[in-house]
Amino acid sequence: MNFDAMKINVIIPARGGSKGIPKKNIVLLGNRPLMAYSITASFLCKSVDRVIVSTDDKEIAKIAKHYGAEIPFMRPDEYAKDHSSDFGFLKHFFDNIPCDEVALIRPTTPFRNPEFMDKVIDKYFENKNELTGLRTAEVMNQPAYKQLKINGDYFEELFDSFNGIKNYSNLPRQEFLSTYSPNGHIDIVKRETIENGSVFGNKIYAVVCEKMVDIDDSDDLEIANHLVGSRFDILSKHIKEIK
Repeated sequence: MNFDAMKINVIIPARGGSKGIPKKNIVLLGNRPLMAYSITASFLCKSVDRVIVSTDDKEIAKIAKHYGAEIPFMRPDEYAKDHSSDFGFLKHFFDNIPCDEVALIRPTTPFRNPEFMDKVIDKYFENKNELTGLRTAEVMNQPAYKQLKINGDYFEELFDSFNGIKNYSNLPRQEFLSTYSPNGHIDIVKRETIENGSVFGNKIYAVVCEKMVDIDDSDDLEIANHLVGSRFDILSKHIKEIK
């Protein structure tokens, strides 16, 4: 495979505001900023050209640069609010960077495998003309049909029925199709899809992968710290120290 002919840029979204963990994107994981894991994983990929961090925060920008990432622009405040969608910062990226696609690498998923990322990028380029986007996801422990919602004081099934059965959630798990939860190992977004008003479009190439650690709150961070240096973490030895 000629990786030189199929390079891709990476975007790492890292806004400054976060509620669960303040400045979550640069909180220390194994004595290194969380974001450093995603930057390092991206640089270890043979098929990655540029690693760009999209942030509204000067401190995050400084740390990103230390680990080798580019900050060619600061993210406008309108795309960095609590309820801002991915679409906003991705459109801003494509408005400023001339490329047809970008690999979306979220900093809250630290323990990636660069070899796997290269394989996914390879798959993307093999199927580029037939898809509107690519996502990685993991099999849910329980199918979505087993999940419940609350209406007032009562639990209800998520869907009206399953195969004509109203109260279906107690059916054996084997009765349901497997469902998948996106896990952010690596997603790929196309400029054309963004220009059509969507992030991934309606023909999303599916890549099923192993379960990932995603850091959303302090409990997740504690679990991740126990995994630093374990077989799940192949990146920390490659991350340079802050001087």
